[in-house]
Amino acid sequence: MPQRVPVVENILNANDRLAEENRARIDSAGVFAINIMASPGAGKTSIIEQTLPRLKDKLRVAVVDGDIATSIDADRAAAAGAQAAIQVNTGGECHLDAVMLHGALDQLDLKQFDLLIVENVGNLVCPASFKLGTHKSILVASVPEGDDKPYKYPGMYRGVDALVINKVDLLPYIPFKMDYFQRGVEALNPGVITFPISCRTGEGLEAWIDWLLQNVIGKS
Repeated sequence: MPQRVPVVENILNANDRLAEENRARIDSAGVFAINIMASPGAGKTSIIEQTLPRLKDKLRVAVVDGDIATSIDADRAAAAGAQAAIQVNTGGECHLDAVMLHGALDQLDLKQFDLLIVENVGNLVCPASFKLGTHKSILVASVPEGDDKPYKYPGMYRGVDALVINKVDLLPYIPFKMDYFQRGVEALNPGVITFPISCRTGEGLEAWIDWLLQNVIGKS
């Protein structure tokens, strides 16, 4: 019978090698790059829409949007102020990989930008396994998803550099136990920087923007 595990390992190893090439290209251009991941509906695109206007006149930003179909998210990013917005349709794949990002980078003059935001496909499993070459991985959780997600999807929570908890304005209306959620996160990713925010009210967005700016300045 075919050996599934070695095949998967070979795929991931090849992906990791290309991710290193992507990182080298991004570093050579002096760009800071982030990979935003989340389940569908958690608010990845909404966060990007709230982030871009707040970075206006501060940073030059390119966005790469991954989705199974349509250019809806890239169109929203462009409307919100991205200097460039590239849509990557995965053709059914539940994640972006290094090959897909490599193709998107070919469409960008990276030296014209300070920040590259990659919006991954909405999924809490596959994106965690495929490195892209970005500097930081960001996970967006949302209150309506429930407080059990760190326990159900440990691979995703374990590997991220920052956690955004979106839709905190709904806490009074949804049975979300923040202490239970945070205990699960801390067990998997001790000390991970966390931003409780609301895209609807603007709560917490200033701290998120400050963190981005500090990282871009530190990269330059």
